[in-house]
Amino acid sequence: MANYVTIACVGPRPYRIEADVPPEEALERMIIHWKHHLDNVLPDRPDLIVLPEACDRPDVTAYPLERRLAYYHARGDRFRDFLSDIAKRHRCYIAYPSHTEAEDGSWRNSMQLIDREGLVMGAYIKNYLVPDEFSKTNILYGADAAVFECDFGRVGAAICFDLNFDELRLRYAKENLDLIVFPSMYHGGAMQGYWAYSCRAYFAGAIAGLPCTVVTPLGETAAHSTNYYPFVTARINLDYAVLHIDENGAHFRDIKQKYGPNIKIHDPGYLGCVLMTSETEECTVDDVIAEFGLERMDDYFRRAEAERLRPGRMVSE
Repeated sequence: MANYVTIACVGPRPYRIEADVPPEEALERMIIHWKHHLDNVLPDRPDLIVLPEACDRPDVTAYPLERRLAYYHARGDRFRDFLSDIAKRHRCYIAYPSHTEAEDGSWRNSMQLIDREGLVMGAYIKNYLVPDEFSKTNILYGADAAVFECDFGRVGAAICFDLNFDELRLRYAKENLDLIVFPSMYHGGAMQGYWAYSCRAYFAGAIAGLPCTVVTPLGETAAHSTNYYPFVTARINLDYAVLHIDENGAHFRDIKQKYGPNIKIHDPGYLGCVLMTSETEECTVDDVIAEFGLERMDDYFRRAEAERLRPGRMVSE
């Protein structure tokens, strides 16, 4: 059964505030800045808005560390409250990445997920920092992956430098995610598609000053922002499955004969797999998989591995 979700990724360049601007005024300016950018995507009625890493931090080239600390102390949770009000009024989730201070005085580079009621439903702490984040700003490393149970599906998160490390990606690959959100200062290039394909999940990247992206579970870019506008909105269908062509492909013609445009089978080429989606209220992708005896790609790969390990099948050294 079609499960359409509208995602907006917003990624303007870090907002420049001069060092002589007092913290209270800096916060006021930051809220006005983000209200302007959010107003670009709210008319599309997104279910989820993703903001870039440290979204409410003034541009570090103009606002030095000692001023940022004073700004953060003045800010407290007030910027989050501003976003919570928007989330509640517009009935959407908002991924809010920021630098936050713990009670012991240490810091976190984290992403809080605000729900449709304006409440924080949980947080992800960046696992893989660049070394300066700890040595210069006392930001501590996160230890856990985070999975958020949203009303449209299961969502994981990675922040910026995280995208370079297999350990986190492999943890998420076991979680049966529908979507990975990626607030960042770094684009990631081919790593975006690699993560999406590896985790069999959609990928939504909000990157400060660089193209924001929505990537499919096959690693294809479904939508991106441009040099003119630092935001993108995309409507995706989360009733999907990734299927290998081998063995399953013999059924694709019969599926199309029966369901026509209600079941889409998209072949990206070269991967040997397809993305099947249900575009109807009459059945789900799981229904079609059961009806035609199809096998999801990860199950097929596990079966192939098991066949390899059967006694007498391995070349002996």
